[in-house]
Amino acid sequence: MAFLTLKAGLKSLQNKDYKVVHAKCIAALKKDMDNPVPYFLLAVIAFDHGNFEKAIELFCKAEALDPHNAHYPAFLGQVYSQMRQSSAAKLAAERALKCEISEGYLADVIGVIYSRAGVHAQAIPLFEKAVALNPAPANYHYNLGASAQFIGDFQKAEQAYDNAITRDPHHYRAWASKVSLKKQTTVHNHLSQLEKLFELKADNEDAAHQIGHAIAKTLEDLGEYKNSFDWLVKAKIAKRERLRYDRIAGERIFAAAAKTIAATASSSTPDAPIFITGLPRTGTTLVDRILSSHSCIESAGELNIFSELVKSATGTTSKHVLDEDTFKAALSIDLKAIGQAYLKEARARLKTDNRFVDKMPLNFFYAGLIHKALPNAHIIVLRRGAMDSCLSNYRQLLSVQESFYNYTFDLEDTAFFYRKFDALIAHWRAHLPPEQLMEVRYEDIVFDQENQTRRLLDFCGLEFEEACMRFHENTAPVSTASSVQVRQPLYSGSIGRWKKYGEKLNPLIASLGNLAK
Repeated sequence: MAFLTLKAGLKSLQNKDYKVVHAKCIAALKKDMDNPVPYFLLAVIAFDHGNFEKAIELFCKAEALDPHNAHYPAFLGQVYSQMRQSSAAKLAAERALKCEISEGYLADVIGVIYSRAGVHAQAIPLFEKAVALNPAPANYHYNLGASAQFIGDFQKAEQAYDNAITRDPHHYRAWASKVSLKKQTTVHNHLSQLEKLFELKADNEDAAHQIGHAIAKTLEDLGEYKNSFDWLVKAKIAKRERLRYDRIAGERIFAAAAKTIAATASSSTPDAPIFITGLPRTGTTLVDRILSSHSCIESAGELNIFSELVKSATGTTSKHVLDEDTFKAALSIDLKAIGQAYLKEARARLKTDNRFVDKMPLNFFYAGLIHKALPNAHIIVLRRGAMDSCLSNYRQLLSVQESFYNYTFDLEDTAFFYRKFDALIAHWRAHLPPEQLMEVRYEDIVFDQENQTRRLLDFCGLEFEEACMRFHENTAPVSTASSVQVRQPLYSGSIGRWKKYGEKLNPLIASLGNLAK
């Protein structure tokens, strides 16, 4: 049996030679139990097969045996990042950076850890290092472009996406991201390349999804709304068939969330975080930018912390964080401990001691539990016209890594979700104190910016500051699909967009019923 090395083992694992590598690792450990390499490679095997706990144990063992090899903490951080434990992931990344980074893929792995944690300013130098060490992989350039886009450096982002496409003309994520940066025009667009790529990649579900959305966005920019809608349908067909939203399960989740208002409240805490909630793509990022432009407020981005703490505390065995069983079990968990843990973990991500904003839109499901765990918290719910809300959700390329957004693969499922959302917010309105829950309409912010800004600040107990009116000058990163729009002054062009699609949205009007407007 050939001598086992780290690089050779990783190469074999890239080729899925799991049995061969596993056998070599066991043989190597029989000869030397203090050899870190087999522990590391066995950890990679565990990680690739979804056994995260075993992977953590083995990566830690390898690092303990050789704390000077960057591979061990870097790959450990990758596991924590996959588990959405950002604090632990960043600690591992910091240890990796104390070691020599001489491989492009290592710099890229660490950069991805920081980018997933929303720390794009720290991710960019690592992606640049990855590109410098090995400029060949298209994905290194794509990752650099994504982080550059999040911090608002659109010129760097476009160049990086172009570099990715030069190396891999079929890199559909780079194409989709490039199209998202600018409004496409009749003179400057990539429609012919995108349509050819869609045909070429029609059997690739993810490629069809992303390229189809890019084509739809292009056609919408060109004013071809009905054709754009048809492409959205094409883009989502495969996803909808495989990941169809379960309305029965969805209804149970909404009902169980509403009942969490019966949970036992904890005592007040001096900290008063601000939660901005609502449907995606309805103005939550805009409000986050307005508030975080205030000298006393820092944006923490979209945190999964509260939902994951609830999931962990309930101990439910389902694979989903957001589900009926977890909300039912949440009625008997220690919400004081949840509140304290939330504040500790959130604070660890901040640069200042200021009050902070958590802009995870789907925290509207947890409004009852948030109020019980953090009675001083201010919860803002973004509202927007039902038709524009549903269309905005449907036309947006949202994450497919979780089941949260599966409703967006079908327009009528989106209408169903909106109706349940509307009813749940009415429930919170009836049961939560008005000084802790506030609803604000996107349209009101657009047409009455100063008064609505004052209203938001007053609700949060803050004095008015002119900087909040110039939110588009805010230089903080934006890790959402709104990264381009929120760096521009307010505009009303997206209000009433649904009317441009004509009869294509008749099924949505019928599904929304009395809410359609």
